[in-house]
Amino acid sequence: MPKQKPVVIAGAGPVGLVAAAVLVDHNVPVLVLEAGPELSGEMRGSTFHAPTLDLLDTLGAAKAMIADGIVAPRMQYRSRDQGIIADFDFGVLADVTRHPFRLQCEQFKLTRILHGLLRDRPGFALRFGARVAACADRGDDVEITLEDGERIEGSYVIGADGARSVIRKSAGIEFEGFTWPERFLVLSTPFDFAEIIPDLADVSYYADPEEWFFLLRVPGVWRAMFPVPAEVADEATMTDDYARARYGRIVAGRDDYPIRHRTLYRVHQRVARTFRQGRILLAGDAAHINNPLGGMGLNGGVHDAFNLGARLAPVWHGEAPADLLDLYDRQRRGVTVEHVQRQTIANKQNLEAKDPEAQRAFRARMAETAADPAKAHAYLLGVSMINSLRRAAEIT
Repeated sequence: MPKQKPVVIAGAGPVGLVAAAVLVDHNVPVLVLEAGPELSGEMRGSTFHAPTLDLLDTLGAAKAMIADGIVAPRMQYRSRDQGIIADFDFGVLADVTRHPFRLQCEQFKLTRILHGLLRDRPGFALRFGARVAACADRGDDVEITLEDGERIEGSYVIGADGARSVIRKSAGIEFEGFTWPERFLVLSTPFDFAEIIPDLADVSYYADPEEWFFLLRVPGVWRAMFPVPAEVADEATMTDDYARARYGRIVAGRDDYPIRHRTLYRVHQRVARTFRQGRILLAGDAAHINNPLGGMGLNGGVHDAFNLGARLAPVWHGEAPADLLDLYDRQRRGVTVEHVQRQTIANKQNLEAKDPEAQRAFRARMAETAADPAKAHAYLLGVSMINSLRRAAEIT
């Protein structure tokens, strides 16, 4: 019997390296191909939910992440005219998770932690400057072609190469969904908003019919996200005047916060038609993207990687039929459509609601839910993605 080829993973972001770690733990050799010259240092996702930390703890990564991040025990919904709408304490989830909080930690820190755990492990290989141009399922294996023409063979390929995934496009897999007309602008500042906003939680969402926003604290800075109307030119959003106007709506009379970073990006709600096509597999942003309200995109991608690794390992070892990989598609695509897309769309619609009755209903519902421990527990099971993991496990 010929020697089994390694699994090739396109992308050394958090999803790609989590998949690599799970497979290596199951004695499956992997080759990770990263287009960049080094691990990315972009801030990007920065929220890790309780079940994600539980999973990462099995890889030995959670403790270092907690040390490098900020433990956020509370989450708030606020309004400019009513102050705190609802204040949720993640501590009520202590009965179902070892990490009853949200961790605010930039995703690039996770990739460095995982790389440190993996780099000396037998069966792990990572190549930088290896930009994938195409891939092909040849039936008994896969062939990946790099931009320089080099061809690499693998047993399977995992596309963890982001929303513009070359792996997904090479396979001709449709990326179904839509793009929001507005863009999102993220501004980061070292100014501590907790100094001027009483009882501000580290994660706070502001509902407002004119311009919703959120404030989120990560080590060293607060990140503020604002919607940008479709008619505003990209160039205008990147000016100091535009940033000061956005900041000026947070607290009346203040707009002079120093800007450490600013990022403008388009926001999509899309899911790949399938997460598995033969020996080609998709995970993370290559498989699904959504608006960032609720921090579900990055977490969902990590959940993909754990699920996929657990299915692929026995198939690679010849201990299970390849059809087991269809279960990955059913479980992860199923909960992405059923839970993540629905929840993130609802999050945005609730914050931006313009109808007065819809605003009142949202505020009353959130206040009532936060005030009732049983209802708060049920609500946080959903927003922390514990329910979506449970639901995935139920799909057969």
